[in-house]
Amino acid sequence: MENKIVLIFVLAFIPTILGRNATTGTIVVDATTTIAETDENFVCFTLDIWPHDECRWSKLCVWDGHASMLNLDLTLPIMNKAVQAFKSVRIRVGGTLQDKLIYNVGAGFQGTCHPFQATKGSLFDFSVGCLYMERWDDLNNFFNNTGAIVTFGLNALLGKYKTQGIQWEGNWNYSNAEALIQYTVENNYQINSWEFGNPHISYTFINSFWYLDQLGMASMYNTKVYCRQTLIGGFYGVIKSSTLLPTPDYYGALLFHRLMGPRVLKIDNNVSSDLRSYAHCSRGRSGVTLLFINLSNATDFIIDLENNINLSSGKRNASKGQRVKIDSPREEYHLTPKDGLVRSSTVLLNGNPLETTKEGDIPNLIPVYRQSNSSIHIAGWSIAFIVVPHFVAPACN
Repeated sequence: MENKIVLIFVLAFIPTILGRNATTGTIVVDATTTIAETDENFVCFTLDIWPHDECRWSKLCVWDGHASMLNLDLTLPIMNKAVQAFKSVRIRVGGTLQDKLIYNVGAGFQGTCHPFQATKGSLFDFSVGCLYMERWDDLNNFFNNTGAIVTFGLNALLGKYKTQGIQWEGNWNYSNAEALIQYTVENNYQINSWEFGNPHISYTFINSFWYLDQLGMASMYNTKVYCRQTLIGGFYGVIKSSTLLPTPDYYGALLFHRLMGPRVLKIDNNVSSDLRSYAHCSRGRSGVTLLFINLSNATDFIIDLENNINLSSGKRNASKGQRVKIDSPREEYHLTPKDGLVRSSTVLLNGNPLETTKEGDIPNLIPVYRQSNSSIHIAGWSIAFIVVPHFVAPACN
């Protein structure tokens, strides 16, 4: 008999809870083998390069809060503590204008170092901009102090010329990039990798449905790193530049990073298209962590975890579908919007608002504990991370 571990919801329909329907279904997790594996630092954010006067979006200057890597105040406590909370998170530095950014370093650098200037008719409607090495020093001090793992986007168009449409030809002039890399190595800056480059709901809870669903789905297809545009700035930063407060997406990403390990497990979900479900080996410990996303406001889901292995004795049970009979608790992290409003910019963790301190400290993410053989309740319009530390998963050994 195949040694599979399953999570089973029994098909049923039960009376309404708090005015909503409560429904159960069947989900199977095969924890005997992995279907994909991500990088250890799957969650990633970007620091863009747009200057503060980039105002092309309906005359809205979305970068006027000085939120790019060229002008962001790197001494802000919230910026440092928000990144430090991940312990190690990948930050991609770059964006559209990286192909117009030069570096004032090396014998090959000529001219003076000017910031980007709006130049209508030029590529991306901006002139060439320049990165001072003093700023590069400051950035690397920030990366070192926060433990960030950095991917930096190099200028891939230097030396090339535009022929027609979006076609560029000619040989890449790598001397300026080489000088930057050499300067970086000489100063012992730890850039992990170098790369070439080839609207108003992102601050609210409703966007977390999309974002965490994308993280879960991307991991299933062997995606190694998923970079969110951006850490701060634009319409879509996980830290809002106007308030310097973390958004609901920030806390969702932080939980994903802390709880979901790189090994991805197969999960069959025949419950409802409104209930998204993903399973990973837990990060840094035994067992399995599940991510549930309930897209329905009208339906709650009641979940029973069942297992064909008798976890209390560690021996295989001949009866399939036997309830997990162990006394050890599981951890639950339930994210919901404040006052039930999905456009709220405040997220609740197990009913408590997540708010930074005046000093910019990120709040502790404290789970609730439930017995592993009890049912799981996924409320309407909610997101839940469920950590089952004693769930036997051979694929996670």
